[in-house]
Amino acid sequence: MSQSAKAETFRNLHRGAEILVLPNAWDAASAAVMADAGAKAVATSSAAVAWAHGYPDGDVLPIETVVATVAEVVRVVDLPVTADIEGGYTDDLGRLVENVTRVVEAGAVGINLEDGKRAPELHAAKIEAVKKALGDRVFVNARTDVYLAGLAEGHAAYLETVARAERYRAAGADGVFVPGPSDPDLIGRLAGEIRLPLNVMGWTGVPDAARLQALGVRRLSSATNPFRVAYAALARSMEAFLRDGDPTALAEAANGAPALQKRFS
Repeated sequence: MSQSAKAETFRNLHRGAEILVLPNAWDAASAAVMADAGAKAVATSSAAVAWAHGYPDGDVLPIETVVATVAEVVRVVDLPVTADIEGGYTDDLGRLVENVTRVVEAGAVGINLEDGKRAPELHAAKIEAVKKALGDRVFVNARTDVYLAGLAEGHAAYLETVARAERYRAAGADGVFVPGPSDPDLIGRLAGEIRLPLNVMGWTGVPDAARLQALGVRRLSSATNPFRVAYAALARSMEAFLRDGDPTALAEAANGAPALQKRFS
């Protein structure tokens, strides 16, 4: 599938009858597993990519590593790929456009771009600059962290989130990502008020995909959970191996692992 076809497919996945259930990968192997399991598209997780390369989450991952990771994922999956690029790794608009262009040239057809604790005016300017430069080549999922970062509470958080979503829509965003809320009533009110496809983050307490779809949500992201699942299993198995020195138990714990040698051959 060509990159332009992937871009159109990805856009359409936000318009269809079914919610887009989107897994977040951190390297080629995890992306391949997700694609082979039936994913319709694959995202990267900025935190998982950072952790996999020995960095903390929070706009410190080198852009070269981001670009290389996207290229590796695109190489092994014939699906739309969207990249979580945090705040773009810069607040300079020119450099931001350069960074996003590199991510798109690596094969991504979408990005997550988060405001974090930055002023919404700056975030809107970032979205506008990216869309002016790249247009429909990139689906900009504008993430707002009002809830996640605790920038406001209660009804004030709802009003601020809706206001930011509208500001980002006017700047050219294609979707809005609101991580944090798990209450179905609140999620439904956000989906009804925000005039772009709403993306929520899957974590404990968040309704399942069918319920979210009924509430009007268009996209459910796995966030860092796949990475945590993989590394939780590794930590448990490694602790047991180092404690007991039992290679058979360690080997048996790996039963069911995907045949990646065959997959990549």
